[in-house]
Amino acid sequence: MPADDLSLLQQAAHEAGEIALRHWRRDPQVWDKPGGAGPVTEADLAVNAHLETLLRGARPDYGWLSEESPDDPARLAAEYCFIIDPIDGTRAFIDGQPGFSSSLAIARGGRITAAVVHLPAQDLTYCAAETGPAALNGVAISASDHGFEDATVLTGKPGLDPAHWRGVAPPLLRKFRPSLAWRLCLVAEGRFDAALSVRPAWEWDIAAGSLIAERAGCRATELGGAPLRFNRPGARTDGLLVAGAALHGQMLAAMTPRKAAGAAQLDALPRGG
Repeated sequence: MPADDLSLLQQAAHEAGEIALRHWRRDPQVWDKPGGAGPVTEADLAVNAHLETLLRGARPDYGWLSEESPDDPARLAAEYCFIIDPIDGTRAFIDGQPGFSSSLAIARGGRITAAVVHLPAQDLTYCAAETGPAALNGVAISASDHGFEDATVLTGKPGLDPAHWRGVAPPLLRKFRPSLAWRLCLVAEGRFDAALSVRPAWEWDIAAGSLIAERAGCRATELGGAPLRFNRPGARTDGLLVAGAALHGQMLAAMTPRKAAGAAQLDALPRGG
């Protein structure tokens, strides 16, 4: 990884946050994406345009994968690729809630090499490189070592459905935050014990947060335990489980064995998230 890639992402994330805050709580224009893919605002598009100009201008040979840009298959042949969610938690942003973030990552060979998740309304910046610690506002963070019983898990309501847990409700406490990228960072910070998605996850939602969690001591995998890989053709993962190593293993063992989704099934999902 070029030595200043992380610094570039940090600069870009803070500039993205400044743009987002100009629209936040100011009744931004909102559209619904086709195919039930969720809302998008003028702020999402403005942040995306700025990030693409800044980042691709600085690294013209890097590929580009963003929730708010048409997919360019040329990214698959690039050695490095930006993976960007301009505003993660758009519904929270629209509602005037502060729990939205910008999620910026760089992938190489299927792995994330640099990552930043920035929450401008809360002045929080999480970051990590492929070596060294994860940090929040410049201070190293680490995940919890909580066991399975009464662990706090950031997940949507379907996450604790007994259908996913060998027919019984697990002894876990469910919590929720609107930005998936932020959920992974909160687990990295040790404020919660695990993050779980029983539905396919988009790469732009989890790329940055997964590296931050890993560098804080977590294990981050697809729901069936397969390693996360990024800059794939469909830009999706088959669910997500992030937790400290012991808890991760305990949760996998307690869950109903999962039949992995094929690439065709994941690719058939509408773009968005």
